[in-house]
Amino acid sequence: MNDKKIIKKVSSSFVTMTELVLPNHTNQLGNLLGGQLMHWIDICAAISAAKHSQRVCVTASVDRIDFLHPIKLGNVVTLLSSVNRAFNTSVEVGVKVFAETPIDGKKFHSNTAYLTFVGIDKDNNPVKTFEIQPESEDEIRRYEQALERRQRRLKTRHVSN
Repeated sequence: MNDKKIIKKVSSSFVTMTELVLPNHTNQLGNLLGGQLMHWIDICAAISAAKHSQRVCVTASVDRIDFLHPIKLGNVVTLLSSVNRAFNTSVEVGVKVFAETPIDGKKFHSNTAYLTFVGIDKDNNPVKTFEIQPESEDEIRRYEQALERRQRRLKTRHVSN
């Protein structure tokens, strides 16, 4: 058995996903449905988690999704995700969402989200994941903040049980 510890870079989990807001994605006001955006966020984050863990990953929790600005019909939505921190069997993934009006090229940050995923084996059991090494100042900041969010999640989970 090979006991060599594998440490991966944050950059190996980067995902960029692009979507076009169509009429079936909007509410009566012509805004992107929150549930549709959450679906896209979950997919984008799951791909980052899978790239890092090299496993099928399932959503364990959604820490928060901040809705900063509405996204309109016809906007191009770009989701950027990467693993912020790896724990034992779980990883926290951060997702930033940008919307752009293709006619005038105006681009704005519309949403931020944090999700936790667990890699599983063929029997749906959690599996230990790889460690991660943040490199840039931004990656180090997100790495440190991920631990704080995890501690809050665990604390509230124990309180609600």
